This record gives sequence, C-alpha cells and structure tokens, in this order.
Amino acid sequence: MNQNSSVAASILLDAAQQSYPVSALYVLATPIGNACDISLRALHVLAIADAVACEDIRNTSQLLQRYGLSKQLLAAHEHNEREAADKIVERLRAGQRVALVSDAGTPAVSDPGARVVDAVRAAGLQVVPLPGASAAVTALSASGLTDERFHFVGFLPSKTRQRESALQELAGLQAALVFYEAPHRIVETVQSMLEVFGPERQIVLARELTKLFESIHRCPLGEAPAWLEADANRQRGEFVVLVQGAPAADGDDADAERVLRILLAELPVKQAATLAAQITGQKKNALYERALQIKDGA
Repeated sequence: MNQNSSVAASILLDAAQQSYPVSALYVLATPIGNACDISLRALHVLAIADAVACEDIRNTSQLLQRYGLSKQLLAAHEHNEREAADKIVERLRAGQRVALVSDAGTPAVSDPGARVVDAVRAAGLQVVPLPGASAAVTALSASGLTDERFHFVGFLPSKTRQRESALQELAGLQAALVFYEAPHRIVETVQSMLEVFGPERQIVLARELTKLFESIHRCPLGEAPAWLEADANRQRGEFVVLVQGAPAADGDDADAERVLRILLAELPVKQAATLAAQITGQKKNALYERALQIKDGA
C-alpha cells in the first residue's frame, strides 16, 4: 500500500469510528456538479443510512451509483414535503437513520428540506448536519468582493414588476447580495439589477460551478448585459449572481438623515424618501431603505 492509499484508509477509518446515533436525521450536502466534492463522513453516512430522503429519486439514484451505493429512496420534494416529513419522523421513531439530500448542494437552502427538519425537531428527534458543497459560498469565495457581510436572497420573483420591487428593497443594503437564477431568466434579471442598482456596482456571474464549463465573470453592472449578449453560451447553465453591496455612507448622509427624519414625522415612508432625495440629492432607493429602518426603530 502506497503512502496516499494509507492516508486515505486512515481517514476513512476515522470517519467510521465517529458517533452516528440512530433515530437521527442527517442533513447531508451533496456535490453541486463535481462528484468528487463530497466528504468522507457524508459517504459513510450514506452507506449506513436506512433510507435517503431526496428531492428527485432519479438524480439521487445516479449519484449513489457513482459511489457504489444502493439505498431505499424516499421522495421529499416541494410538492409532498409535509407528508414526507411525517413518514420520516415515523422511521426515526422506529430507530432508523435517515439521510436528507437535495439534488445538489445543501438541503433547505433554496431547496426542499426545511419543513422536514422542522418536523423532526418538533418531534424532539435529533438533526445532524453534514456540511459540504454550497453554490452560494463557492461563488463568494472566488468573487473577490470585499463586502464584510453578505445577504443571501436565492431566487427572485419571475415577473418583472415583482422582481424589481424585491430588488428595490435590497438596494440600500451594505452587504454583498447573493442570488440564484435560471438560464432562461438571466438576461432580464441582470437588466433589472442594472436599472435598480445602477451601472457602477460590481456584479459576478458564476455559471456551472465545479463543472467542466465553469465560468466566473466579474464586471461593472453596466457592462454585464453586453457581456451576456456577446455569446449565447454565457447564458447557459445554472447561475449564482453576486452584486456588490451599497456604498458606505459619505459625509452628506448626516444631513440627509436629518431631513428624512423630519419628513417621516409627517409623511408616509415612500413620499418622505422621494422628497428627501429631491432635497438632498441622495439616492431615493437608499433613503427609502433607511426610512424603513427608522420606522422599525433601527
């Protein structure tokens, strides 16, 4: 046995010797593209689990086959999650181990799973998380955005007006914004972001992460629509979209804050923000966000 094989065998043995209680739900992250991106502990749990609850039985069956595993699969998707949760609780009460997975990445993060976890906890049973691949964190780590915080949004509404309204609510946040988007909506979503956030903020378009045609492109928002339109291949695949957070407050904001507070004492939030923007020259979206914070006591 060579040195690499010896190290791998030692790690696998260590994984097998850890504690894996029965009557527990194992929330298990699976690869977002590259099948090698799974932990040794996750593989061991999949091997000893009595059943695997999954978003799509066909996808999970193929994934398990790649690791030489075969398990009873339970459908737990957005259309049957409450019913599936009840059945999983019954299995756990009978002393089984059940692994919960989604099609890719970490369950319950813009994927089914949260209702299952909630039901298991409500039943007083144990939930064990097995960390691993996450498209949002993967994209952030390679983005180079220097915001100290990030705000995970997930998927935006598909209709233009609702999408732009949701973006308006996020415009003032001083945190990197993290979105998921499907290929058939990426162009219109980026256009909406440009209209709401303006052309100066940095955007990162991360496509097909960990896969053969992985692409991570960063540019000012004003350049993003043309970059997407320049090559149809740039619009293919599943996207993580990151947008730089709102700029930090400058010296004029103290005056804008004073004006805004005076107007809020007499006017509704939207009208106060609009008038404050006209008086101070500050951005209406940022003032609207700040007005909401003031009303909430922040």
